[in-house]
Amino acid sequence: VRFEEVSFGYAPEKQILKQISLYAKPGQKIAFVGSTGAGKTTIINLLTRFYDIDQGRITVDGIDIRNIRKDSLREAMSVVLQDTHLFTGTVRENIRYGRLSATDEEVEQAARLASAHSFITRLPQGYDTVIEGDGANLSQGQRQLLNIARAAVADAPILILDEATSSVDTRTEARIQKAMNNLMKGRTSFIVAHRLSTIKEADVILVMKDGDIIEQGNHEELLKKNGFYASLYNSQFSPAC
Repeated sequence: VRFEEVSFGYAPEKQILKQISLYAKPGQKIAFVGSTGAGKTTIINLLTRFYDIDQGRITVDGIDIRNIRKDSLREAMSVVLQDTHLFTGTVRENIRYGRLSATDEEVEQAARLASAHSFITRLPQGYDTVIEGDGANLSQGQRQLLNIARAAVADAPILILDEATSSVDTRTEARIQKAMNNLMKGRTSFIVAHRLSTIKEADVILVMKDGDIIEQGNHEELLKKNGFYASLYNSQFSPAC
């Protein structure tokens, strides 16, 4: 996946991204960090073509994504968001929604990959338990694990994780992080995160501010630079006074 001098604004008079360039090799984990409004989620919206860019080019396998049908492009991507969306139906049906042709065995394999199998088997009817009103009968963490299982069963080569752990407690976050690590293996992954603990293992971390990439490198490299990322990380992890 390649961004070549991409510029974009939701309104003509207000540019959000300013000539952004980045390259994600197959299988790499690319993370985006920065304060709210820096442009992190905008990059995801452009990659999935919810919006089209104003200038520059985005390519997947060398093909300009504007020349790829939106449904074909999105079939190549699995997305896990902060907000979970489940429908009234069984657990099995909710996971299978990621790929409707998936067999029961593939659904269960995806749940195991997502660390969801053990809690599913403890539900009253296991995989046949009916989920009520967007998962009202499940915890937030359980709903997110089902979302990850849905992404796993889709088996897409590109994975997008947008604030996927920001609405859960730290104990649940560790479990979800393990599930996401399983899911990222062998896939090109784009991770948007506020909690920097979730992106320490990324191959490349892109630090964004006001629509620009101001720093890039892995976790250790960025800490050594002692710049914006280091101050952001230390503010999250320094002991309370």
